[in-house]
Amino acid sequence: MRVLGIETSCDDTGVALYDSGQGLLAHRLFSQTELHLDYGGVVPELASRDHIRKALPLIRTVMAEAGTHPADVDGIAFTTGPGLAGALLVGAALGRSLAYAWNVPCVGIHHMEGHLLSPMLEPDPPAFPFTALLVSGGHTLLADVQALGDYRILGESVDDAVGEAFDKTAKLLGLGYPGGPAIAQAARTGNPDRFKFPRPMTDRRKTHGAHPGLDFSFSGLKTAVVTAVQNQPLTPELIADIAASFEQAAVDVLAIKCEWALEQSGARRLVVAGGVSANLKLRERLRGLAEKLGVRVYFPRGEFSTDNGAMIAYAGYLRLAAGQREPLTFGARARWRIEELSTVK
Repeated sequence: MRVLGIETSCDDTGVALYDSGQGLLAHRLFSQTELHLDYGGVVPELASRDHIRKALPLIRTVMAEAGTHPADVDGIAFTTGPGLAGALLVGAALGRSLAYAWNVPCVGIHHMEGHLLSPMLEPDPPAFPFTALLVSGGHTLLADVQALGDYRILGESVDDAVGEAFDKTAKLLGLGYPGGPAIAQAARTGNPDRFKFPRPMTDRRKTHGAHPGLDFSFSGLKTAVVTAVQNQPLTPELIADIAASFEQAAVDVLAIKCEWALEQSGARRLVVAGGVSANLKLRERLRGLAEKLGVRVYFPRGEFSTDNGAMIAYAGYLRLAAGQREPLTFGARARWRIEELSTVK
């Protein structure tokens, strides 16, 4: 089965072709970073308009690179949510229209399921079941994954997602957008021990509630950065030290929660995906944790950590192969919990 994947949930236009026999045939990504740079974050209307301009040319490029014609495509997958409603509708309208024109089935994909499955595009993919840490600009959550679509949230952020905290901290420090790479770059020359930033919600293990001890909070960490930069000039040394201290605090929180989640679930595999999973300090820390606990940890390659069409094409293949189909009508779900997905076994 050959599936065309289209990703337009936020500010990256991603297109890919996945073949069940040959693997990933071709993929392209256009980033809107420069478009939104002056605003310090994504402007939804600008994002939607740029997806309209870029999606079809990218599809043509990917099809040509893979030597694929419309008659060779067996299905189309597009991101349905969560994300920016206007941006999602661009991909959904295009994907559904192409499926109708080419007379092939299509399926709407949950953006975070795409991220969760992205390590399966690697040569040594994880097998079910596993514990997953999904970390991006809009989401921070831990999930118990038993099978495709069988997801139980173990913990999630009660306020800012960790990627959002990186973006806001970078903006405070004048480092630009997106914040993750900017903070990591500045932190290379910084002293991570200069500022004793908090590690929110890690002071004790809760034994009650829906997610015992596994929820996240990053607003307090962001507030600590605000306090640190007040009433003093932002010298290069200060910026580097704050960036390093912030990065270490954020990584500590994620690692602590992963350890608790693995202990609670009993899983022997940890999957880490989403844009923040590209952070080298986080990867180093979680590899050390996995070695200590005797579990295996899996990451997607750097180019598949951020939003991309390959993960949507792969997730689409799995769901289309299982018989899932999108009706003639289509839509977008700006908010959509991953636990609401149907299970495929």
